[in-house]
Amino acid sequence: MDIGLPKEIKDNESRVALTPSGVHSLVLNGHVVYVEKDAGINSGFDNESYLKAGALLLDKAEKVYSLAKMIVKVKEPISQEYSLIQPEQLIFTYFHFASDEKLTRAMIQSKSICLAYETVEDNNTLPLLIPMSEVAGRMSIQQGAKYLERPQGGKGILLGGVPGVNPAQVLILGGGVVGTHAAYMAAGLGAHVIIADISLPRLRKLDEIMPANVDTMISSKYNIEEILPKIDLVIGAVLLPGAKAPSLITREMLRLLPKGAVLIDVAIDQGGCFETSKPTTHTNPVYDVDGILHYCVANIPGAVPYTSTLALTNATLPYVLKLANLGWEEACSQDENLRKGLNIIKGKVVCRAVADTFNL
Repeated sequence: MDIGLPKEIKDNESRVALTPSGVHSLVLNGHVVYVEKDAGINSGFDNESYLKAGALLLDKAEKVYSLAKMIVKVKEPISQEYSLIQPEQLIFTYFHFASDEKLTRAMIQSKSICLAYETVEDNNTLPLLIPMSEVAGRMSIQQGAKYLERPQGGKGILLGGVPGVNPAQVLILGGGVVGTHAAYMAAGLGAHVIIADISLPRLRKLDEIMPANVDTMISSKYNIEEILPKIDLVIGAVLLPGAKAPSLITREMLRLLPKGAVLIDVAIDQGGCFETSKPTTHTNPVYDVDGILHYCVANIPGAVPYTSTLALTNATLPYVLKLANLGWEEACSQDENLRKGLNIIKGKVVCRAVADTFNL
């Protein structure tokens, strides 16, 4: 199969979909891989490393899209890329359709096959979302600690405190992969952490594995409102696979938080779990609403592209190989978990969560 690896052009998106090692594996399996010039440069992989792996280097994205039967990306196509996508071309990437109707309709119109990383399943887990969720969860605490600093507009509190001074209070909404890794990071820095989730079995599990400075709480509007006045940092880590995230903190609830508190919405690529959330970029990551700082960057792992690219390729490469070796129809026919990644096929929406979001 002819496979294309274009350079990511979303604001400050420095990841690349495959490492040279991943490209080499595809070449050894008899496939042709077209890599756009400088696609991996910001992740620490130069053009020479791709050439050495057996890739064919092309100087423009247009050439990559025109030659490839399958495009492997990191982030969803943006408007400049819509016209490059061809009918019946397989696009394998993060799409997060439920948060972007314009993208959804553009991909319907393209008549391409859209296979989304975030809805591929394996034993009731999301294996292609996990590595970036791990990165995003850990980074959410780094960013939260930074923006709690007074020069950044925050409350001016050190996350871990010092002897004789209490640490910051961190509320994590959601006890999944993002929430778990955020909790480990925050607890490791010495903060007092509360994880809120609607699943009592999940909270029991977290109670068993978390350090002593992490508590758990059933997530409800009442419980969240009760605790917000004491909270310095909120991490939004809620996920409904393929669907829009629920809004757990309303505009009215912001008044309960102390001024200078920080909200980090890791769910922003699925629409966000705070009513006042709107997507931001690494160039302009934060904004203020009623004295509360909001960080809503939709590609948090893009800030650490070397780590993220390695982690992502580790997870995606087996699926890329299966799709390339068998073709998408046979691969998805044989593998029910991979089939769940199909969101749009030749103009038809085949993912129920996406269809329900936009009444399609």
